[in-house]
Amino acid sequence: MGHTVIEDVEDRVDTRVIRRKIIRTDDPQYPSGYRYALHYGYTNGRGTILRYDNENETVGRHECHTPEGVTEIEFPGMLALRDRFLEEIDTHS
Repeated sequence: MGHTVIEDVEDRVDTRVIRRKIIRTDDPQYPSGYRYALHYGYTNGRGTILRYDNENETVGRHECHTPEGVTEIEFPGMLALRDRFLEEIDTHS
């Protein structure tokens, strides 16, 4: 199994952190071809504001995490999801 890191970035502003980790993979655990975590949250232990990721125990499941809970999402493609994440965190900033 091979993989390539596409993006691995962390930005901190005051008590908030934005992390984007995107890995292209041929691991059958990730049939979309990507293992990823797009995270926007607090650095002071207050939790997640928004996160998109692959759920690790269910093959092919993609999730959105917010303070209200976790929901399964349709995977629109890696670039579309990354752009959606960046647009959504702009509205929270």
